[in-house]
Amino acid sequence: MSRLKSALVLVAFLAIAYGVAAFGTIATITHVDGWYADAEKASWSPPNLLFGPVWTVLYALMAVAAWLVWRERGTTDVRRPLTIYVIQLALNAIWTPLFFALYPVVGVAALWAALAVIVALDVFVLLTMLAFWRVKRVAAVLLIPYWAWVLFATTLNVAIAVLQS
Repeated sequence: MSRLKSALVLVAFLAIAYGVAAFGTIATITHVDGWYADAEKASWSPPNLLFGPVWTVLYALMAVAAWLVWRERGTTDVRRPLTIYVIQLALNAIWTPLFFALYPVVGVAALWAALAVIVALDVFVLLTMLAFWRVKRVAAVLLIPYWAWVLFATTLNVAIAVLQS
């Protein structure tokens, strides 16, 4: 494997992860200061300014983890682990517009639908970690902060859905 090819693939993984982040930002940006600002939230909800930096780090960790697994493709079959990774990334991409952008359209039903998606995301991040563990343990470990944050976000989603109902 050439170093250039490996570096380009890392850049591609980062670009895809940050593409998901950008998609989420577009879906969120007008609503954070809109309905979400006025919504009753959990007492443990962090300040909005914390979300951007945390997600920036988490998307980088996700991309590096996937890249580390991809690099093992010559010694093991990485298709299943990377497929599970893509599924969790898709769930991640779906959650933000569902939670933030759909709420003004359909109301609290959007929050409950988002909850179903984030619970599926919780499961698929765990499945990704388990699949990555079999290929490259450090890749699985890199996903622990992401999984912890998504589990925390699940509690925030539950709380706001309950409080808005």
